[in-house]
Amino acid sequence: MTGASAASRPLPAGWRRHALGDLCSLQVGPHIRPEERTDADDGVPVVLPRDLVHQRIAPAGRVVLNPAKARLLDRYRLVEGDVLVTRTGTVGRCALVTGEQHQWLYTQLVRLRLPEPDPVLAAYLTGYLSAGAAQRWMERRSAGATIPSLSLRDLGTLPVLLPPAAEQKAIGETLAALDEKIRVHTEIARTTGEYRGILADLLMAGALPSET
Repeated sequence: MTGASAASRPLPAGWRRHALGDLCSLQVGPHIRPEERTDADDGVPVVLPRDLVHQRIAPAGRVVLNPAKARLLDRYRLVEGDVLVTRTGTVGRCALVTGEQHQWLYTQLVRLRLPEPDPVLAAYLTGYLSAGAAQRWMERRSAGATIPSLSLRDLGTLPVLLPPAAEQKAIGETLAALDEKIRVHTEIARTTGEYRGILADLLMAGALPSET
């Protein structure tokens, strides 16, 4: 089923259809220049697009902003329950902000924030945005440019199908559990690959006896 037909088909009882911008506020992150970053221990961590992995924030490296600059960017602080979305390059990757990233900053991303804290709806939105229909919708509206880009205005019109709270919770928990399994298996594959490389070097150097 295409994203368009999914958005327009009759809804099950109790479900509603909303534009994303009617459910939450959307804010583009500030531009942070490389020279504004620091290695200081008291720096404020910054989330980059590359850090959004399997609907969670997994920093690929330590990027922090100097405290003086960070104080000027308080309106871009993250709070638990925010959702981050990429809108350029690989459009549509998203991640749920947890307590670990509370008060961090973000750049080159869109922050979605609900009017009131709602962990159930935040988890559901993360799952919804990562699903096929929403991904295809964003891909279509970002196509045509040399570097795919989705405008904030367009993103705000993305149709969201919203079930009753109990179903939101069940759907969000199911998808989050699957995302966790994917992350665990990805980490196992990564560490196994590293172990294989180390072992191969030792075996080829004659440092370890090979089994016959």
